[in-house]
Amino acid sequence: MAMNPAELKGRKLGRALTKMGKVTREQVHEALSIQKTRKVPIGQLLSELGYCTEHDVAEALAGQAGMAYIDLPALNLSEEAIAAIGAETVQAYQVVPVEFNPSGRKLKIAMKSPDNFRAVDDLRLLMGFTVEAVVADSAAIDAVISQHYATRESVTDVVQGLANDSKFQSLASSSGASIDLDAVMEMAGDNQVIKLLNLVLLQAIKDRASDIHFEPFEHEFKMRYRIDGVLYEMVPPPKHLGPAITSRVKVMANLDIAERRLPQDGRIELQVGGNPVDLRVAVLPTMWGESVVMRVLDRSNVSLELDRVGFREDDLVKFRKLISKPNGIVIVTGPTGSGKTTTLYAALAELNDIGTKILTAEDPVEYDIDGLCQCQINEDANTTFGRLLRSFLRQDPDIILVGEIRDLETAQIAVQASLTGHLVLSTLHTNDAPSSIIRLADLGLEPFLLTATIEGVVAQRLVRTVCPKCKEEYTPKEEELLELALTPADVKDRVFYRGRGCDNCTNSGYRGRMALFEIMEMDDTGRDLVMKEASTNVLREHFRRNGMRSLRECGLLGIYEGQTTIDEVVRETISEE
Repeated sequence: MAMNPAELKGRKLGRALTKMGKVTREQVHEALSIQKTRKVPIGQLLSELGYCTEHDVAEALAGQAGMAYIDLPALNLSEEAIAAIGAETVQAYQVVPVEFNPSGRKLKIAMKSPDNFRAVDDLRLLMGFTVEAVVADSAAIDAVISQHYATRESVTDVVQGLANDSKFQSLASSSGASIDLDAVMEMAGDNQVIKLLNLVLLQAIKDRASDIHFEPFEHEFKMRYRIDGVLYEMVPPPKHLGPAITSRVKVMANLDIAERRLPQDGRIELQVGGNPVDLRVAVLPTMWGESVVMRVLDRSNVSLELDRVGFREDDLVKFRKLISKPNGIVIVTGPTGSGKTTTLYAALAELNDIGTKILTAEDPVEYDIDGLCQCQINEDANTTFGRLLRSFLRQDPDIILVGEIRDLETAQIAVQASLTGHLVLSTLHTNDAPSSIIRLADLGLEPFLLTATIEGVVAQRLVRTVCPKCKEEYTPKEEELLELALTPADVKDRVFYRGRGCDNCTNSGYRGRMALFEIMEMDDTGRDLVMKEASTNVLREHFRRNGMRSLRECGLLGIYEGQTTIDEVVRETISEE
């Protein structure tokens, strides 16, 4: 008869095995004396000595965590239990359901290790069930997974099942304005709706999507992913399921389900495949219902090292020179989603050492980095960029990151901070590096302040890279070359590549992205031009003569190296006439 786990909880492994009657105290002491010379876990030593089995050790480890150990093959799993969790979720968390009570919404799962406590928390959040965990043999769990969950359900299958389910038809007749909250709540807790949403989330994370969109329209409800900057549509569920899906997301993000007239923001934290994933949830009321966008922040995917951001060698030298200055302002500019934040985080990660105090003001804080004091903007509490920056100057920092320079107040305090001996890093939204100077002047900064503080501007874009699995050579048409102001004679010895489209790249021909950079280092002549309020074109000409490589030139190098395509560079960079 198995022992009550409560009696073993928190005990040392040797004590737990003794209490279970599997080993004697003398045998534990013998193993402990051997352990002084061999750095091996005591459970392994006891089983090697033949005093207990690996099964006994596994049971004791489960008991230590206060969890029961079960014999999975001896259990007769019901169809109801097997259907309680979708195959995608089972595969992601490596757990199997062993008991399911739909009326009480209680689920018992078997897991391979008592350390996998995040699986329990995530399943509570994803499924909306009360989850109890037990431990079973790893091989037995693998056998159940391969037997019952080998064929994964697709989004199409689940959507089809929902479309044919009669219990959802009542929602179809209710108009968006007069929606029955109880009915929507009931549908939001339905296992099929939960299964669909979990499938969409796990699929999006697996496909490296950066955003997931749920969008209500007059006659349909769309679900879309953004992968490598481009939106792809999934099979749309029936229109009347929109409120149930939206409400399920709001439940997971701890938002007010009854509030359907105001925008709301929330956050969902998951651990998928052992990797921490943050989902930022933004709900927006529209004419036809609530639109939900989830930003996926997969921390395992982000590469916070300057060497891996994508700088060319000469550009990396220039950028390192800029961020190693003792004071001044360094700006990274580009549109939303161009990787500015990642570049700045990589810079801070490199500058982050015991001798440097770094403060950040962000809206929102995207990634937590040890050693940085990160502050979140909160307009409701009047914690604005300006107010935070004033406080920062009394915190004795060496480096300050301002998430974005949006107004004159923020710009003035950033200037003040750089003049008093701090290095200030920030972002702007402009088309290229030289136009940042004009943008700051437009905000109201005096030219003499700009010349005294701006050390450099880095413009950045992301272009999709050619899928390595279906990469093929091709000859571009003359019209394509003209888009880049090239003639066939200019490129007669060049080889061009494109992706044919395959399963690896969801038939897009692209997989992953690379960054293009334009680095403008301020010099004395440049400062004179800023003082004279020279135009963007004059500034651009000067810095290009002095070695600044434009975004388009950087893109051309990527094309010639076979990393990206003409279409991508034309789409992301501006013409240089």
